[in-house]
Amino acid sequence: MEFIADIGAFLIKAAIVVVAFVLISGVIAQAAQKQKKDKGELQVTHLSKEMQEMQDALRMELMDKKQRKKAEKMLKKERKMQQQSKKRLFVIDFKGSLDAKEVDNLRREVNAVLGLASDEDDVLVRLESGGGVVNGYGLAASQLQRLREGGLTLHIAVDKVAASGGYMMACVGHKIYAAPFAFIGSIGVVAQLPNVHRWLKNHDIDFEQITAGEFKRTLTIFGENTDEGRRKFKQDLEAIHSQFKQFVQDNRAEMDIDKVATGEVWSGQQARELGLVDEVITSDAWLFKQLPEREILKLQYQVKKPLSERLAKGTATVVNTLKASLARSDV
Repeated sequence: MEFIADIGAFLIKAAIVVVAFVLISGVIAQAAQKQKKDKGELQVTHLSKEMQEMQDALRMELMDKKQRKKAEKMLKKERKMQQQSKKRLFVIDFKGSLDAKEVDNLRREVNAVLGLASDEDDVLVRLESGGGVVNGYGLAASQLQRLREGGLTLHIAVDKVAASGGYMMACVGHKIYAAPFAFIGSIGVVAQLPNVHRWLKNHDIDFEQITAGEFKRTLTIFGENTDEGRRKFKQDLEAIHSQFKQFVQDNRAEMDIDKVATGEVWSGQQARELGLVDEVITSDAWLFKQLPEREILKLQYQVKKPLSERLAKGTATVVNTLKASLARSDV
């Protein structure tokens, strides 16, 4: 028991030294970060190479030793010839949040594609979003439009959800693919806010709001809302909805927009029947179909995390490891 206690005491001292060192390093790193702005980098992943290597590895496992040696030489030669003749398919992943903050990275990825691609190349955007702010997703859709305007064929794949602002982005594609149970649609506009005016009144709290302009503020959280304000607010939503519908109709001319612009959401299979998507297929299945004819490159812009944040994460890992060691020692 005394030996175990000595080990525990040693580990605690070691943990204190490590944490102190990391904290000091973090302070120094933080000071350096204030002087130098964090920059991101564009990462390129050869998806076609990864996919081919998986296929080749499985194929080799099913061969005997003699067959494998002969096949390896043939595959090397075959892959080299294929890479020289293949057209490129650029893949961009977009997973959007409510505030569409991911648009900035998307903009940089689109810039990279436009600076590199030729009109023979295609782009696939693997899209996942339930929508969010109108201006954010409007800008995201405009970034995708730049690819079309650049002469590239744009494909959109939806494995989980492309609804509301997400579908606003998806409809820009020349072709839209959806998994069978992906959520598609929600071509509508919604706004909601609480109102605590009666609670404030019951507690003898006055709220003053002064505006210049008849409709500078239509609905409010704290003041008393009027029927006139509600009508104006509804009118504004209808205007946005009308613009949304027109945008979808411009990009999907053959679709019955009045039938689908109800705010409803459909599965991928139902969306295909309504003309919201072109094919029911997962993004992986579609990519494997392109593999024989395309060199597939995934582009991802990532902002480097501050050194202080990385050190903090490392500190937490060390502390948790030491805690686990102490727990085992107590047992």
